[in-house]
Amino acid sequence: MSYKYNIIVIGGGHAGCEAALACARLGCKTLLLTMSADTIGLMSCNPAIGGLAKGQLVKEIDALGGQMAKATDASAIHFRVLNTKKGPAVRSTRAQADRQAYRLCMKSVIEAQPNLDVKEGMACGIMIKGASAIGVKTVLNEAIHADAVIITPGTFLNGLIHIGLEHSPGGRMGEKCSSGMSRSLKGLGLKLGRLKTGTCPRLDGKTIDFEKLAAQHGDEAIVPFSFQTAKITGEQLPCYITYTNDRTHDIIRANLDRSPLFAGIIKGTGARYCPSIEDKIHRFPGRDRHHIFLEPEGLNTTEYYPNGISTSLPIDVQERIVNSIEGLERARIVRPGYGIEYDFVDPTQLYPTLETKAAEGLYLAGQINGTTGYEEAASLGLMAGLNAALKIKGKKPLILSRAQAYIGVLIDDLVTKGTNEPYRMFTSRVEYRLILREDNADVRLAPIGYETGLISEERFTHIMRKKDRVGKEIKRLKDTGLEKALRRPGTSYGDIMKQDDMPRLSTEEAKEVEIEIKYEGFIKRQINEVSRFNKIEKIKIPPDIEYKDIHSLSNEIKEKLSKLKPVNLGQASRISGVTPAAISILMVYLKSKKDCFSV
Repeated sequence: MSYKYNIIVIGGGHAGCEAALACARLGCKTLLLTMSADTIGLMSCNPAIGGLAKGQLVKEIDALGGQMAKATDASAIHFRVLNTKKGPAVRSTRAQADRQAYRLCMKSVIEAQPNLDVKEGMACGIMIKGASAIGVKTVLNEAIHADAVIITPGTFLNGLIHIGLEHSPGGRMGEKCSSGMSRSLKGLGLKLGRLKTGTCPRLDGKTIDFEKLAAQHGDEAIVPFSFQTAKITGEQLPCYITYTNDRTHDIIRANLDRSPLFAGIIKGTGARYCPSIEDKIHRFPGRDRHHIFLEPEGLNTTEYYPNGISTSLPIDVQERIVNSIEGLERARIVRPGYGIEYDFVDPTQLYPTLETKAAEGLYLAGQINGTTGYEEAASLGLMAGLNAALKIKGKKPLILSRAQAYIGVLIDDLVTKGTNEPYRMFTSRVEYRLILREDNADVRLAPIGYETGLISEERFTHIMRKKDRVGKEIKRLKDTGLEKALRRPGTSYGDIMKQDDMPRLSTEEAKEVEIEIKYEGFIKRQINEVSRFNKIEKIKIPPDIEYKDIHSLSNEIKEKLSKLKPVNLGQASRISGVTPAAISILMVYLKSKKDCFSV
């Protein structure tokens, strides 16, 4: 059987959903090929979206026209803004979501989207003609042709599930893995590696003694994830806090010989910033306890996710660990925790558009790029979908810089520096985080979303009116001298308005006015830094440049530049081992090629 699409997206996880929606919304006939239509948008690990730095990614996805923020708002059961006692640059939103409600919401959006077909099937290889991807083959010997292919397989590439010393193939508990696609990618010359992640056991809430536990309620004044959501109206639930203890740690230490991680069975590199509980106990022997957040899985289930005890220990050990914890003495495990190894592609083999250097029209997004987390995956999926669609339409690609968005930092880190462990976004990775805040993501990125076609004119006009109102209010406060009062520690915009008869702004607009005035000096400093940064970013490097002809460069640097193929001088300067002297030599060479030098 033979079919033809503009774009095929392989995988229905967070990256695949955003990629497929972006392609279809830009008018491309798109196929979402997934191993199970029932698991589209499924949260494989914890039932939450956002968190430190991840909240910024979700806001940016929304500002560019993506779906994750809307699906979260529609299914959220617990909202919290983190780091509220710190400056605005590091504040991030996190929401617990009803796992099944989120999945069903995303699935319904996918199925209702014009230009988007969903098909169950397992891709086993990429069809190539010359140096370009022209479609996908499935295990049922179907040939599905397309102008571009986006691969978003999550943990399904040669996935191997570990519980104790037992292991079995699988991309997620109870689901098959994909092996043929890894062989196909290797056949293209792509370098693959192995990474490892894991998940916690799920507990029966009927067997948890909540009276022993401290409840953690969400924020009363909820700020939705999506800039288009007027108000969160769904029922909200508390989380609960407990801790590991000496007995828990003794159980884990006594059974490390039964851990696949310590027995040497797991070969993949795990996430440094989200280790398993056995890894925590081993790495931090001086800690007498570790936090556990009991997170509800949804409104219509009794299951709880004990965030903090991800493990691949045997099930009998998992039961003893759980029952050693206060409030969980009688808790029953509904689903065991497990570790999972999977293949990923060295992301330095990608252009900043997320197109592979090995095959034109082939894009990779999500955990295959070396990331961990729903938000990172969705960000990459959105950008891969946008760029695949723009390429087919004959338009310029969209590359966000480090000075424009957290998404720009994420992609630049991956394709320029690579990663040998699951990459997680942090605010500390972002040089210009004071001007790349959650609250201004819509104003920052809506013009780009509008230009690409994912943001409607109506929405764009609404955002620009918000920008105008904020700007006018800042000017008014300066003209009247009220900004001096607002700069005082402990004074809020609301306090100023009690003494003023001017019409008030919305809560979010007021927040932005307050931040822009209180941090004006720091913001101006970062804007000046961005101006200097942009000068070198605008010096383009032609794709056909021959570094061997630049005789003043060392052979080592020539080799690195030839391999990584930076698209501009800024990216070249961030490649490990490329010296400032080499950048100066390269700049002089590019100046001699006037068509390359654009400042």
